[in-house]
Amino acid sequence: MPKIKEPIIPSLSELKSVSELCLMENPYVNFEDTDTLFVDAMKESVSWHYKRNRFYQKLIDSEDYKNDELVDIDGIEKVPFILSNFFKYHEVKSIPDEEVYLHLTSSGTTGQKSQIFFDEWTIKSAQKMVDSIFKSYGWSSEVSTNYLLFTYEPEEGSKLGTAYTDNFLCKYAPINEVRYGIRYLGEKDGHKFDVFGCIEALKKFEELGDPVRIFGFPSFFYFTLSKMKELGMEPLKLNKDSLVFLGGGWKGHQDKAISKTDFYSLCEEMLGIPNERLRDGFGSVEHCIPYVECEKHNFHIPIWSRVLIRDVQSLEALPDGEIGYLNLISPY
Repeated sequence: MPKIKEPIIPSLSELKSVSELCLMENPYVNFEDTDTLFVDAMKESVSWHYKRNRFYQKLIDSEDYKNDELVDIDGIEKVPFILSNFFKYHEVKSIPDEEVYLHLTSSGTTGQKSQIFFDEWTIKSAQKMVDSIFKSYGWSSEVSTNYLLFTYEPEEGSKLGTAYTDNFLCKYAPINEVRYGIRYLGEKDGHKFDVFGCIEALKKFEELGDPVRIFGFPSFFYFTLSKMKELGMEPLKLNKDSLVFLGGGWKGHQDKAISKTDFYSLCEEMLGIPNERLRDGFGSVEHCIPYVECEKHNFHIPIWSRVLIRDVQSLEALPDGEIGYLNLISPY
């Protein structure tokens, strides 16, 4: 598997625990043993941004939050949080423009898109996290692989986070051929979903016999499988080492969403990919820690983050099993 060159963390003297946490390679082992390191890293991160970001400084002060009062993992619920929608309307940086290594946007299909800016250490640390997760699941391969990406075909100068991520994921198995489900038709027409092109790609990949990796939005993958069935096509038998790894949500097609169990059953039926090779992932440009399903289709929190559920009215943290707002927390 290709190695990410180790970037230098900004101000190691201020972010020693953050660096140590992000360098941990096994995402799901000894989770609770990292609580103390996680708390120390959170304090460093809050302090670092407080000194460099006027907006964040005002937020911390307005919440009367005291960093030295964060002494254990239970205290992280008191750390002031920012709603992701904030980034759709405000560009906020804690680094000077000349240190921006990558600028990505969210993949919302309508309205404003979040604008997120990364320095080199930050984006490459996220990539190392994905390295660790793919390694933990045994998804790195040296076998030539065909890719069908249900994301936007890149255009020159594209900043879309999902396209960046899905193309990045192609590094874990050698590329034979890449096809895109949402084709770029030029500046005038933009992007358009090519369902018949996707079907033809799958048929070709079956004939080639190599493993196939399918990444991207679940909605467009589902529409492809549904069209195959609607046309009365015989099910395909893709290589059993193929992998489906979806993410990004249904993007304006939530009314057509089906249960994950039915979705995976349809995929097994029409493509012959084993159930344990069908996975979903969650992440965002605002919080790009990767959350990935195990073979039993449960999402797991990696050691680089913690998750709280907050009451939709009071915003107080809720006990396990309750439904509310998702509060993702990471010093990264």
